[in-house]
Amino acid sequence: MIYEQIKKQAKDDMTKALDSFDKRIATIKAGRATEAILDGITFSYYGTETPINQAATVSIPEARLLVIKPWDKTNIGPIEKAILKSNIGITPQNDGEVIRLPFPQLTEERRKEYTKEVDTYAEDAKIVIRNKRREAMDEVKKSEKSGDITEDDRYTLEDEIQKITDKMIEDVEALASKKNKELMSV
Repeated sequence: MIYEQIKKQAKDDMTKALDSFDKRIATIKAGRATEAILDGITFSYYGTETPINQAATVSIPEARLLVIKPWDKTNIGPIEKAILKSNIGITPQNDGEVIRLPFPQLTEERRKEYTKEVDTYAEDAKIVIRNKRREAMDEVKKSEKSGDITEDDRYTLEDEIQKITDKMIEDVEALASKKNKELMSV
């Protein structure tokens, strides 16, 4: 039924926006080691661009240290170069066996910059969610005009879409708040 399709499409689109926001803020450093910082960094592994976590063991032995142990020691150089080239703001330390990424303590000023960045990303995600709501509402109105759904169905569907939107925006705000708390904690 078209009623369920519109609702499902709206929810799926909004969920994608939420997931995208979550991935985007995961890469923001909070002064603590996180594997997410390596997301998107690839190096040439036998001629193929490969994510670091698919050619090495990544561990966090202490709160502000990430250790990368390549399965093949000949990859230490290329992995180190890829990290330097990625401009993540951390200088890798290579001892021939493993690569260490020491996360520096964040200054108060830098923490505030990061929280502003999180807030900007959150606002972008909310805009995408609201745009998806508008698209779904337009689809509902088209369906009513074409006779696929009744006027009562339209009101019910619009209400359900609004509830989904409100929940997604609430989720974005909760994720942003959690990340900002993490950033501001020393």
